[in-house]
This record gives sequence, C-alpha cells and structure tokens, in this order.
Amino acid sequence: MSLIVLGTASHVGKSMTVAALCRALYRRKIPVAPFKSQNMSLNSYVTADGSEIGIAQAVQAFAAGVEPEADMNPVLLKPKGDSASQVVLLGRPYKDVQIRDYYRETDTLLAEAVAAFERLRDRFGNVVVEGAGGAAEVNLYDRDIANIRLARSLRLPILLVADIERGGVFAQVYGTLALLPEDIRPLVAGVIVNKFRGDPGLFASGVEKLEELTGVPVLGVVPYADIPLPSEDSLSIADKGERLATAPVRIAVLRLPRISNFTDFELLERYATVDYVLPGASLAGYDCIILPGTKNTVEDLLMLQRAGTGEELRLARERGVPVIGICGGYQMLGRTVVDSGVESGTPGDYPGFGLLDVVTAFTGYHKTTVQVRRRATGPGPILAAMGEVEGYEIHMGETKRGELPEAFSGDGAATPDGLVFGTYMHGLFQNPGAVNALLAHLAERRGVAFEPVAEGSGGPLGAAASYDDLARHFEEHVDIEAILEYFTERDGTPGA
Repeated sequence: MSLIVLGTASHVGKSMTVAALCRALYRRKIPVAPFKSQNMSLNSYVTADGSEIGIAQAVQAFAAGVEPEADMNPVLLKPKGDSASQVVLLGRPYKDVQIRDYYRETDTLLAEAVAAFERLRDRFGNVVVEGAGGAAEVNLYDRDIANIRLARSLRLPILLVADIERGGVFAQVYGTLALLPEDIRPLVAGVIVNKFRGDPGLFASGVEKLEELTGVPVLGVVPYADIPLPSEDSLSIADKGERLATAPVRIAVLRLPRISNFTDFELLERYATVDYVLPGASLAGYDCIILPGTKNTVEDLLMLQRAGTGEELRLARERGVPVIGICGGYQMLGRTVVDSGVESGTPGDYPGFGLLDVVTAFTGYHKTTVQVRRRATGPGPILAAMGEVEGYEIHMGETKRGELPEAFSGDGAATPDGLVFGTYMHGLFQNPGAVNALLAHLAERRGVAFEPVAEGSGGPLGAAASYDDLARHFEEHVDIEAILEYFTERDGTPGA
C-alpha cells in the first residue's frame, strides 16, 4: 500500500516527513520509493541516466536506499521569472510556459504523473507521496495535480503535516480539513504537528483539543531538529539567516533572484560563516566570494551589474580574495554572454564581469544534465589541493575557454594564480576534499586554525548517518506502528 503526505502550507516539513518515512521503512527492509507529482524548485538533481528531478525527491530516494529516477518527480517546474517557468517532464526539458498557459497542460501532466506513480508502485510495492504547498488551495482544486486531483486519482490514505513553529496550528489543521473536498476529507488518516520547540509533552492538551475539534488522530508532535540534509527550495534561505554564525572564515554567496542549487554550499555552512548576500551589498571583509547557479544567467547578470557588483568583485580580486563561479555564476565571470534569445527572450551580447577569459553562448533549447567525476587540474593553492571530486551538471549554454587553464579535467577555467575559477559542477563543495582545500587556504590567509572536514561527512546529498538520525528522531515522536500499517512487505503482510 502507500500513503500521501499533504501539508497545511508550504515549508511545514512535508519533504523531511517523507524522507523520514522512507528511511524508517528502509531500516525495516521494507521496499519503498518516494514520489512527488509536481515540484516547483530551482534546487534540482541529476540522476544516473541524466534525468533532472527536484533535489527533495533525490534526498528521499537515498533515504529509501534506492537510486533517484525521473518517475519520482515526473513534473518539475523551474521558475525563470515572475510569470514563466521551464517545465521538466520525466526528467527532460519539455517547454517554457507562462503560468496562465501552464494550466492548459493539467490533464496531460496529471496522466503522466499517475502513470509514473503506478510504475513505481508496481516495482517497489510501497510509495510515499508528497504533496505541494498547502492542501486547501480552494481556487486551484480543478487543476491541482500535486494535491487534490492526485489524491482523487490515487485514493490513498493521507497524513496531514502542520507547522507549529510559526503559530496558528489549530487554524492550520482545522481550516485545512474543513476546506478539503467532501470526497477527500475522509481519506485523512492522521495529523503530525511538526517543528515544536521545547518539550512535546507540553502540547498534550493541544493534541486533545485538535482531536476533539477535527475527529482525526494526532499521530505525533515532532520537535524541531537541525539535521544536515539538503534544502528543498528558496524558502529555506530565510532559515539560514537565523543561525548564529561564529566561524572566523567568512564566505559570501550572492543571493541571486533566481538562485539555483544553493544546496551546493550547505556543507560549507557547517564549517564556515556563509552569508547569502543581497546584490548591491558590500563584499568587503569576506574571505571568499561565490557566484552560485541561476535559472536565468542574463537577467541576474544585468541585475548584478546595475547593483554595482562588478566593482565589488574587482576590488575583491585586487585584495587577493578567491572568487568562484558555479554554473551560471561561472558564465557571469566571463567576458561575454551571447544569447540567441533562448535564455532571456531577448537576443544580444551581454558583457560579463571579465574576471575569466571565457565566452558563453546560448544557441538552442538544449540542456546538459549529467553526473560527473573529475580531477581538479587547475593551478593555485585551492584547486591543486582538491584531488578528485564528483557532482553533476545542469545547464544551458556552452562556454568556450580562451588560453586559460582548465579548473577540472574537461570543465571550467581558472586564472593563472588559481584564485578565480569557474565550473559547471554542482555539488563541488559537497565533497569534503573540495571543502578542505578551500577552507584550509582561507584559514591560512586569515591566520586561524582549521580542522579538516572528515571524509564521509559530505557526498552529493549528505551522509547516510543524517538519514538515520532523521528516522530515529521521527520515530521517537510519532506513532510509527500506526503509520507502518499503511505499508506492506513484499509478501503483502503489513509493514508493522
């Protein structure tokens, strides 16, 4: 059997709940696959066969002990602006659409999603399904392929997750249940109250009141936990500002309007002070500056130039501060970006920041999506210390390197001193070797001690121990036996 995890709102913890359930089943040797019919996120992952899916579904797959695949996230929306998104269908670019036009695709995309779910269920027996945003978006019920229309197609039990951290949990749960369509409401089998701060026992009377008001059992009150797993989408950036940063080494990551795959830097965040700096802010005082990936290189480049970031980068370069570009950030560091109209919609030659002698051209609607393993071959104290690293490429456009040396075998470019380099490799700084090479150099320049990151603490999507910690935390605070009744062993017996 299978289960759907819906939420009372975005960012309530649906993704981590699904990952925890997948890991709990994996630890009991019960086969399971994650599934999210439609995801909207600029944090994505490339599977072994080159398919692109939301990074949350890749995390959930690794939690389940299986390889990520396109069926786990058949529809991925990657916003390009305020009203347009690229649609990735079954792992491949489908088309760019205006939001008003996207809903014309609803029936087709729902059929593709249901077919993907059935393929997973046929192979694994159990599937944990994640909804999107809030379940009770009443104005979207006729076109909501991630929540209501999917639930109506699958007719599976529903677990409703609410977030108590920001307050209003009674209204969240009661209001969501009251607004669900009459044929969907009876499918809700239980509620989980998530992100509780303090002793969950203090909410015992709240549990009683919720059950009295709704008639639905509360299956757990899960305390907030800071377990190092990749963030799903841009909503998580706000959470990063709440952390108390005390590490002496300071790294600035430019917070681009269309920033993508900022999960690239989450291992760095555990060992350095990483600030997501708004365009136009001063970059003085930082030991390293990183230009991250973006869904629209041209528009974010133009915005940075208007904000004066080019001068800030020039001054940093004069101070000997390393400047690193990842994917779209690499393209921006070059001399020119030539767009046929594929990237921005407006053909033209757009001057880059000129820190690297490379030129990028967008000539067709083609996207490179591939897993890679490369050796750092570039000069300088950082690249020379990295060794072999692994990651994945997700990009449109092709970059021609001038006379500069490669940063990695077959990829990127670096200045002769190695202090400015760019690469298309997402996940670079999820490699402990890359983190150690960068932070050792930065610590030496600042004159502070540096304790190397242990091997096995990173990986493209986090260490296995983090998935186990997540499952243990979840199981400690929920009625796991009641939840496991919705899953079966291969022979058809209940998972519990």
